[in-house]
Amino acid sequence: MTATTVEPSVRVERDGAVATLVLNEPKSMNAMSAGIKAGIEDHLPALLADPEVRAIVITGTGRAFCAGGDIRSMDDRGTLTVRARMTRTYRWLVPLLTADKPVICAVNGAAAGAGLSLALTGDLIVASRDARFKAGFPGLGAAADLGLAYTLPRAVGYQRASDILLTNREVSAEEAHAMGLVARLTEPEALMATTMELAQALARGPTVSLALTKRLMRRAYELPIEGFLEAEALSQAVAFGSADFDEGVAAFKGKRKPDFKGR
Repeated sequence: MTATTVEPSVRVERDGAVATLVLNEPKSMNAMSAGIKAGIEDHLPALLADPEVRAIVITGTGRAFCAGGDIRSMDDRGTLTVRARMTRTYRWLVPLLTADKPVICAVNGAAAGAGLSLALTGDLIVASRDARFKAGFPGLGAAADLGLAYTLPRAVGYQRASDILLTNREVSAEEAHAMGLVARLTEPEALMATTMELAQALARGPTVSLALTKRLMRRAYELPIEGFLEAEALSQAVAFGSADFDEGVAAFKGKRKPDFKGR
C-alpha cells in the first residue's frame, strides 16, 4: 500500500530573502485550528530570527485567507481554558506584531474574525479583488481578539473601525482599499506575483532602517512628542552607523542603485 502524504497545516516557502508562511487547511477555509496555530508557533520564531530572511509574507491556500477561529476548538469555554488558549496564541502574535522585518499579508479571499486580525499583523496588506473582510466576533457574541481592536483603529481610524467591529458588516476589497485597510489591490491571478515583487523589494532594502522606522511608527501612538523625538534621534544615530547607510551614501554619490546587505 502507498502511504498517504499528509499536508502540513502550515508550510513555509523560501524565495531568496523572502519567506512565505502559507496557511494550508483549505477545506476549513484556513480557520485557526490547533494545527494552524501550532504551525505558526513552530515556524515563525525561526523566520524572525533568521538573518537570511529579510521579509515575510503570510497567505492562505484555496478560496480564503483565514475564515476566523475554529469553532471546533471552542467547546471548552471555561474562563481559565480560554485565557490559557489566548496566552498561548500571544506567544507568536506579539513577536509578529513587533517584528523588525517587513511583514506582508496577501489576502486571497475571506479574512474574517481572527483572519482579519491576522491580516492586520502585516505592515502591508495586498488583496485580491476577491478578498472580503469581516469582524465576525459580534456574530458569535465574542470580543474582538488577536489584537484587532488595537490594530484596526490604527489602520482606518476610530469611526471606521467602530463601524466594522460593532456592526459586523462585510467590507469588500475595493472598499477596504479605499479606506486604507488594504495597501494594494490586484486581480486574483496577480495577487502572489504583486506580493512577491513588493516583498523582494523590501528584502533588498536597508534592513536596519526599515526596522527602526517600524519601531518609531509603533512608538508614535505611545509617546508624547518630546519622548518620540528623543527616540527618533536615537534611531537616526543607529541608522547612520549602519553599513547600509554607508552603502546608501556611496550609491547616491556614485549615481547608482544601492546594494543593501541588511546590516
